[in-house]
Amino acid sequence: MRDVLGDIAGWYASGETFGLATVVHTFRSAPRPPGAAMAVSAGGEVSGSVSGGCVEGAVYELAQSVLETGEPVVQRYGVSDDDAFSVGLTCGGILDVLVEPVGPATFPEFAEVADAIGRHEPVAVATVIAGPGRIGARRVVWADRASGSLAPGEPHAERLDAAVDDDARGMLAQGITGQRHYGPEGERRLDDLTVFVHSFAPPPKLLVFGAIDFAAAVARVGKFLGYRVTVCDARPVFATPKRFPEADEVVVKWPHKFLEEERGAIDERTAICVLTHDPKFDVPLLEVALRTDAGYIGAMGSRRTHDDRLARLREAGLTAAELDRLRSPIGLDLGARTPEETAVSIAAELVQLRWGGSGRPLTDTSGRIHAEAP
Repeated sequence: MRDVLGDIAGWYASGETFGLATVVHTFRSAPRPPGAAMAVSAGGEVSGSVSGGCVEGAVYELAQSVLETGEPVVQRYGVSDDDAFSVGLTCGGILDVLVEPVGPATFPEFAEVADAIGRHEPVAVATVIAGPGRIGARRVVWADRASGSLAPGEPHAERLDAAVDDDARGMLAQGITGQRHYGPEGERRLDDLTVFVHSFAPPPKLLVFGAIDFAAAVARVGKFLGYRVTVCDARPVFATPKRFPEADEVVVKWPHKFLEEERGAIDERTAICVLTHDPKFDVPLLEVALRTDAGYIGAMGSRRTHDDRLARLREAGLTAAELDRLRSPIGLDLGARTPEETAVSIAAELVQLRWGGSGRPLTDTSGRIHAEAP
């Protein structure tokens, strides 16, 4: 929904009710993941995409129908016929799409949700998509409160809502969007009710150490991938916002001291790129980095630099298990030479780690292209 937020926030602010289509489940090689959204205004304007063009025409018509009836629906789109103009996914995938009317009367918390997303504050929207009761019943969950109910008027609503609140906050912490199944009173061992939890977690962090030309390229590609990018270097003449316009933050501080201060804010979604390849910066920085919860820690340098760095880190007391977390030399083997090419190889490794890809050419692989998140 981030992709369409600018448009739909304006429609909502004007008092308009619009149709919002959201991918809530996928099978096999569906082109877009759960959470992908497309909105249709009352006047017929379209924003966003749920399939990259395969079923948008059908979803557009369904959204108009939903606007007329006021009733949300879940529609499954599967493999298309041989006729190229038939509705379906030519890639062979299957996706379920929730189409619902959204406006001040149907979604009173929407403005708060949009504000939270804009401020990068965590918020989750849980919606009933299958089971007894009203499809489209919704509950909005923040870190410290919640609003709405998934079973309004039912005696068991409080227990169901409490169970979903717990799960939604756990999914927010991990940045996960997906389905959860419950019994009528929130029993997790049952599947009477299917709830889609759309998590809007703050963007993951990319911490880039070393204010060099390679860092500028990595900051650009990191921003493109959706990270909140921080560049840090102890040298004020190099660490300037002018040299790193794509970075969200440029910090002038000794890298290891800055990272120690940030330790509490580093989670498994955080990526750390050490590009200084200078022992007086690298070694104390990696001592701290390899003992954080960061999901990716990579360091630039030749194989000789890497071997020397490992020896220094062993002398500093790091264990074999800690050293095994270090990805060095950084990036995938693409034959990269320029800063921009090197940034692409680092980005490729980040994407591979996120989704569990093999890193091989797709022409040399078989089976599904889009694997489930590892």
